[in-house]
This record gives sequence, structure tokens and C-alpha cells, in this order.
Amino acid sequence: MFTGFPVAALDFYEDLEADNSKPFWAAHKAVYDDCVRGPMLALLAELEPEFGAGKAFRPHRDVRFSADKSPYKTHQGGFVQTGPGVGFYVQIDAAGLRVAGGFYRGSSAQVAAFRAAVDDTRRGPRLEPLVRRLHRAGYEIGGERLKTRPRGVAEDHPRLDLLRHKSLTAARTHPSPEWIDTPRTLDEVRTAWRDVRPLVEWLTAATAT
Repeated sequence: MFTGFPVAALDFYEDLEADNSKPFWAAHKAVYDDCVRGPMLALLAELEPEFGAGKAFRPHRDVRFSADKSPYKTHQGGFVQTGPGVGFYVQIDAAGLRVAGGFYRGSSAQVAAFRAAVDDTRRGPRLEPLVRRLHRAGYEIGGERLKTRPRGVAEDHPRLDLLRHKSLTAARTHPSPEWIDTPRTLDEVRTAWRDVRPLVEWLTAATAT
């Protein structure tokens, strides 16, 4: 059963940010296993009956094409995929807990499908209130966006702001919450995922190719 993330998980990532090295990792891997990965897997297992099977991301960074050669991620993410690049997300790091959902990344065909759905006179207007409701509830609306309008889109398009998106997410961050090491964390994640589920469902259908 999930009982919370020990405060040692936040301390682990704070120390990892200061010393992102293989010797540090080797010396503290038991802390990672017991306080980070173990609880994350337990959390995802508790949420699986309602949201589907989730996975915990690997702790190692892919440094092949990065100037930053730090070997380890400074956060632990968990993801329930509802479609390619779309789903529910949870993260623990030195700052606390982050809970989110949305369309994170996709192929050119998926982005084109997303924009076609936003442009559609029937489907597009259904997205607007979903995003607006989450924003008013305190969720951060994010995602990669174009600085200008997509080619061929009119300046006065009623959903121009949404059409600029190449990805679209809604997230809520809890900075070092006092309840992080209690079962309340499960309740907070479940509540947030329920909040973002209508958006995730819309995006899952819209990006299907």
C-alpha cells in the first residue's frame, strides 16, 4: 500500500542536484529504491483500477545528444498513457509534488490532428471550456507553443491561442507539502487526475492517427 513519499525523497533529490555523479548514486541507491521508486510504484498501483496501468520512468538521463552530461534525472516521474504522448503524470523532486495531464509530445501527424480538432467547429469549442475551467481552478496551462499563428490560420480565428499549441498540458504543483509523507498524497493525485481527465480524454481522441 502507498503511505506517502518519505521526506527523505525530497532530501535525496536536493543532494543529487548538488552532486549528480555515479559515486553519489551508488552510495545512495538504497534511498532511491526505498523512498522514491518504491513509493512511486505503489502510488501508481493504487491508481491503476481507475486510470489504468502506469509506469515509473527510468532514473538515467539520455545524454547522447545533450550538452549536459549529468547521468541522472533530478526527479522521478510516473505516467499513465492513454494515447501516444498523452496521459496522466505525477512527479516527485526536491521542490515537492507535481501532478498533471495532457498531450506532451507527438509526431507531426499527431500535432496536425490536434490542430484539426481545435479548428473543427464541433470539437474545437468543446476544448475551450475544459482549459478555461482548469485554469480557473488553479492549474497551470502549459505546452510547447508557436510564437506566431500556424500557417494558413486566420488572425481572427476564435481559437487562435489553442491552435498555437504543439502540446497542451494542465499541471498543479505542491511545494514541499506537509502531507507528502502521508496517504493524503494519493488523494491529491487522484483528485487532480480526475480534474484533468476530461482534457486528457479530449486530447486522446484528438491526437489519434
